[in-house]
Amino acid sequence: MLRPKDIYAYIRDYDRPAQNRHFIMMTSLSFITLSIIFVWDIFIGETWIKLGGLILTLIALAVAVVLALRTQRIQLIAGIICFAMIVFTLPVEFFTGGGVYGCTPIWYAFAFMYIGTSVRGKIKYVLLGANGLSAITCYIVASLNPWLLTAHDMQTAYLDSVASLIGVGVMLYMMVDIMSRLHQHQNELASAQRAQIEELNRAQNRFFSSMSHEIRTPINTIIGLNEMTLREEISDEVAENARNISAASRILLTTINDILDLSKIESGKMELVPVIYDLGEMLSELVAMIWIRAKDKDLAFHVNVDQSCPARLYGDEVRIKQVLINILNNAVKYTSKGSVTLSIQCTRLEGRKVRMVYTVEDTGMGIRKESIPHLFSAFKRVDEDKNRYIEGTGLGLSIVKQFVDLMGGTVSVNSVYTKGSTFIIELPQEMADDAEIGTLDLETRHGGAAREHYRQSFEAPKAHVLIVDDNDTNLLVESKLLRATKVQIDTVQSGAEALQMTLKTHYDVILMDHLMPGMDGIECLHAIRGQVGGLCTETPTVALTANAGSENQALYSREGFDGYLLKPVNGEQLESELIRLLPRELVKITGDLEMSGADDVKVGHRNRRVPIQITTETICDLPKKELEHRGIPTLPCRVQTDHGWFLDREEIETDGLISYMETGRHALTAEPELSSYETFFAEQLTKAQNIIHIAGSSRVSRGYEKACEAAANFDNVTIVDSGQISGGMGILVLEAYRLSQEENTPQAVIRRLEEFKPRVSMSYIVASTEYLLRAGRIKRQIHTLADTFLVHPQVEMTEGEMRVSHLWIGSKEHAWKSYLKSVLRHAETIDTSVAYLVCSGISLEESEEIQREVTRLVMFDRIVVQKVSPAISSNCGPGCFGIVIKRKERNSA
Repeated sequence: MLRPKDIYAYIRDYDRPAQNRHFIMMTSLSFITLSIIFVWDIFIGETWIKLGGLILTLIALAVAVVLALRTQRIQLIAGIICFAMIVFTLPVEFFTGGGVYGCTPIWYAFAFMYIGTSVRGKIKYVLLGANGLSAITCYIVASLNPWLLTAHDMQTAYLDSVASLIGVGVMLYMMVDIMSRLHQHQNELASAQRAQIEELNRAQNRFFSSMSHEIRTPINTIIGLNEMTLREEISDEVAENARNISAASRILLTTINDILDLSKIESGKMELVPVIYDLGEMLSELVAMIWIRAKDKDLAFHVNVDQSCPARLYGDEVRIKQVLINILNNAVKYTSKGSVTLSIQCTRLEGRKVRMVYTVEDTGMGIRKESIPHLFSAFKRVDEDKNRYIEGTGLGLSIVKQFVDLMGGTVSVNSVYTKGSTFIIELPQEMADDAEIGTLDLETRHGGAAREHYRQSFEAPKAHVLIVDDNDTNLLVESKLLRATKVQIDTVQSGAEALQMTLKTHYDVILMDHLMPGMDGIECLHAIRGQVGGLCTETPTVALTANAGSENQALYSREGFDGYLLKPVNGEQLESELIRLLPRELVKITGDLEMSGADDVKVGHRNRRVPIQITTETICDLPKKELEHRGIPTLPCRVQTDHGWFLDREEIETDGLISYMETGRHALTAEPELSSYETFFAEQLTKAQNIIHIAGSSRVSRGYEKACEAAANFDNVTIVDSGQISGGMGILVLEAYRLSQEENTPQAVIRRLEEFKPRVSMSYIVASTEYLLRAGRIKRQIHTLADTFLVHPQVEMTEGEMRVSHLWIGSKEHAWKSYLKSVLRHAETIDTSVAYLVCSGISLEESEEIQREVTRLVMFDRIVVQKVSPAISSNCGPGCFGIVIKRKERNSA
C-alpha cells in the first residue's frame, strides 16, 4: 500500500535524477491544486462536462504518480500525461470554461512550464510545439464557431479566473521554490563530494610519497652494496651479474618515479627544475641503463648523435631523462628481433634557444592505426590480447606525454603495424654555451659492457663527515661508498645523537636524512644551527633522503640545507658533493672513473634528418633533374596494360605506352596501393622529421584518400590535396619545397601553400577525344560529335575538377594557337619567371613551334618542356599538351 509518506520520501531522495524528482513534485502539486479547483468549481456550479473532465484529470494524475513510483518509467509516463493534457484536458477546459474569457489561457501557460521541467530529450520540444499548436487551434476554432463555447456569466468568469490565477501562481511559486532548494542541496552535495575527492587525492599523494620513500630505502642498499661489489677484483661473470642488478634497480626506480609523478601531475603540483646539464653525460647514463635490456633480447642498440648539438644545455635533465628512458624501455619491450635506435638532432632557433629532437626507432610489432589515439592514456595498454605476456604498468607513455607537454614540447608516433614504430620527441631548450658535442664517444664515458676499474676521485684523510640516518643499512652503504676517499666518518641514528656529536666534534660536512623518528632532519638542522656551544653551526649540511620531487628539493633549500642527494645514491654523487662542500685545503684530487673494453653499443653520427621533407607522386610531371636537385622523392602510380600492372615512370615510359595505345589497345591508370603509401612514408621518415605529401586532386583520383588513410599511422605525415594534376601539381610541389626551406614547422608551410594555390593555372588541349572516351572521362555521344566536327576540347582544373572550358574547331595547329591565345591573355597578371609545357606524343618540331608561339604571346624567363607521365598520357593520348603558369600576387598584379 503506497502511503503519502512514501511519496514524500521519494521526493526527498536526492540520489535520483533531478528531472524525475521535478516530475513527481509537479505532478503531485498539480494533483493538489486541481483538487482544490475541482471543489471550487462545484461551489460555483460549473457544468458537469467540465467537472467530469477534472475528475478524469485528477484520476490520471493520481495513477501517474503511483505508476511513476512503482515502475520507474518516469519519462514515458511524463510524456503520456503531457500528451493527454494537450489533446484532451486543456481543449475540454477551453470550450467548457468560457474560451478566451475563462481561465484556460493561464493553464496553457502552466503546461509550457510543466512540459519544460518534466520531459527530457527531443520529445520535450515536440510536446512544447504541440501545446502551442493546441492553444492556437482552440483559438481559431472558437473564433469561427462561437456556439461551441459554454457561456459564463460575468460573475462566474471572474471567480473562475481568480481561482485559476491564484492556483497556478501558487503552483509555480512552489515549483520554483522546491527546484531552488534542490539546486542548493545539490550544490552543497557537490561541494562535499569535491572536498572528499580532494582529501582522497591528498591521501593518494601521501601514499605514493610514502611508498616511494619506503622503496627507495632498500634500493639504496642494493645499489650501494652492488657498487662496492663492482669495485672489487671479481670474475667477469660476477661483474656482469652486478651490472645487471644495477640496471634493473634503476629501471625499478624509473617505474617508481612514474607512479609518483603521475600523482603530482594529476594534482597539478608537478614543477620543472631546469639546470645546466651535459648532453653527453645524460646520453651515457641512458645507454648504460638500456643496453643491458637490449642485450638480453639480442637486440642491436644504436645511438646516432648530430655533431652540431650543443654540449651543454639548460633544461630539466631529470624529466628529459625520464621521458627517454620510458620511450626506450617501451621500444626494447615490444621488439623481439632487430634493433632499437636513438637519434638526437638539434635545430637552432632565435637567440640561445634550440629545439632538441629525440627519435627512437624500433623494428618491433608496430601499433595498430586504431590504437594510436589511445597510446598516451594512463593505464591503457593497446593490443592487449597480443601483448598480454609483456609486462608493463601502462603508465610510461602517459608520463611521457604529460612531461613533454609540461616542457612545451611535442611527442608524435609513426608506425606501420608489424613493421615497427618511431617516436619523435621535440623539446625546446637553451644553450648553456656555444660548445658543440662533436664526436661523441660513449664508450669512454659509460660503455655498455665496460668493466669498471674504480679509482676514487679525491682523498681527504683530515676531513670529518657526520652521517645521520635511522637506517643501519643506509649508514653502512654510505660509509662503504666513501671508504676509499679516506674521509673520517661518524654515523648516528637519530637527531638527538647528532646533537651530542656536534657538541664534541667539528664536522666539515653533515649528511642528514629527513624522516627519522623523534626529531626529523629539518628539526635537527635547525637545532644544530642554533646550538649553544655547538661546533657545527656553520657546517654545510646535505639532505640525503628518499623524498623525491622538486617540491621537496625546494623545501630543503628553504629550510637551510646546502645540498640535496636523492636515494639511492652512488659513490660518484657522494664524492662530487663532498668535493663541492669540503674545504679546499683538505681535498686532494686523485682521478676519476675509468672505463675500458666497451663495444656493445654502436654510436654513430649519420646525416641529419631534414626538418621537413616534401614528397609527391609521379603524376606531378616535373623533370627528373629538378626533383633530384631538390631531393624530392616521388611515389609511382600504376598503369595497367594487357601485359599486367607497371609502375609509372619506373617500369613503363610515355612514348612506349603511346605506341602501345595507338595500336587500339587500352591502358588504365590507378593510384599507388595503400601498402605502397605506408612503406613510402615509413622509409622517408628515416630521413626526415616531418613529411608533407602533395597528392593529386581528390576529385580526380583516389590517391589523396589512400594517402590520408596511410598517413593515419604517422603523426608526422601531412597530406595536402593539390587540387591539380600533372604540371599544376608540380608547381605546387616546387613551391612547397621553397617554403620548407624558409619555415620551421609543417603548419606554416601548409598555411602559405594554401594561400599560393589560387595562383596556379593549369589547362591542356586534347587532339582527339578518343583517349578520354577509353579512360571513361566522356560519353561516346560526345566523342562522336567531337570527332565529326573536328572539335578539340580545352580542359582546365577548376576547384579540383577537370572541366571543359572551351571547344576549339578546326585543325590541330589552329586549335593549339587559339588555346594558347586564350590561356595567355591578360599577360599583365602572369608571373613570367617560368612556364611549364607538359606534352604527350608531341614531336620535337611541334614542341619548338609551341614554344615560339608562347614566347610571341608572353616573354617568360624560362620555359620548361616535360613529357607527361605514362599515367597521365593514358588518359589524354598523343597530340595533347598543356601549359602551367603562375598568376601574380594580387598586391603586385
